[in-house]
Amino acid sequence: MPVLRLEMHPGRTLEQKRAFVQEATRVTVEILQCPQDTVEIVITEVARDAWAKGGKLRSDG
Repeated sequence: MPVLRLEMHPGRTLEQKRAFVQEATRVTVEILQCPQDTVEIVITEVARDAWAKGGKLRSDG
């Protein structure tokens, strides 16, 4: 049972998320040779003020 986890900032539309999970599932099935119904995808949206890079919060630009 593959579990794919995606962390990203909020702002993508429901349609974009649907397209992502459909394509990610298709590629996972193709490459890992597993049944489609075993692929799980968890999307976690993390606010920019809870994400830092290089010692700076993403919300600080």
